Amino acid sequence: MSGALLPPLAAVRAFEAASRHGSFTKAGEELGMTQAAVSYQIKILEDRIGTPLFVRRPRQVTLTETGQRFAPAVSDAFERLSAAYADARGMMEGTFTISTAQTFATNWLVENIDTFQEMHPTLSVRLETTQRLAAFDTEDVDVAIRGGHGPWQGLERHLLVAADFTPMLSPRLAETIGGISTPEDLLKLPLLDLGDPWWTIWFGAIDIKIDSDDRPPMAKLGGQSMLARAAIAGRGVAMLTPALYRTELEAGLLLKPFERTEADGLGYWLVYPEGRRNAPKIRAFRDWILRSLQEEEAGRKSR
Repeated sequence: MSGALLPPLAAVRAFEAASRHGSFTKAGEELGMTQAAVSYQIKILEDRIGTPLFVRRPRQVTLTETGQRFAPAVSDAFERLSAAYADARGMMEGTFTISTAQTFATNWLVENIDTFQEMHPTLSVRLETTQRLAAFDTEDVDVAIRGGHGPWQGLERHLLVAADFTPMLSPRLAETIGGISTPEDLLKLPLLDLGDPWWTIWFGAIDIKIDSDDRPPMAKLGGQSMLARAAIAGRGVAMLTPALYRTELEAGLLLKPFERTEADGLGYWLVYPEGRRNAPKIRAFRDWILRSLQEEEAGRKSR
């Protein structure tokens, strides 16, 4: 392609930063330029294109329709350039921040992340455990692991674990009623977080209706990791995802009385901005976590 067809790189860089921040001032802070210099560079680009890229309002700028079409391609181009540069240097460095759902962090990631860190010693890996969805445009986050159904606009996603579910409990609690032989036996015990629709789905699949009005009120515990801790302590039966509690099952801390699981499409997903799919550290983490989970699953099937 002829270089005459390419816009000035400085103008494109200013546009990319401003579109990402939604602010000429913040773009200037990132690039070491004044707000006026950023505005000037973007004006050069708009003159070359022949149409505005931003709607300028007091203390705020938003992308025009043309700007919205242009921004993803520009971000992707810079990511590809960054990836090629990193590959040429043969290294990755800096901080790599993972925003992760607590359940997945507690039951898989914290037990395995050291392997990734050892493979990439020049990266400083940082975990942020939260139930809140990471805002990639305003937070210093490289990738996120979300529980949900997806898709999420503007984000690439890769399914890590399908959140199938089944009742699980402490073996000691099961012994208090002479063991669990049928699903009806579970109804003799406290059911944790009965407001969770997973209970209705699981029992409804075998035509058993749970009348919550006939059961004593219990505190709502929230995420699966909290429910699992309560189940291990013998407080009741929890509806959990077996794939996330294999260690506890193998150690005898939890009992899965029935093989049958149900699903509602929920899963744990690796997500990151579409424009950053080629970033070396994201690519390295994506390849590592998908390969690790696939190898685990293959190992279990071969036993």
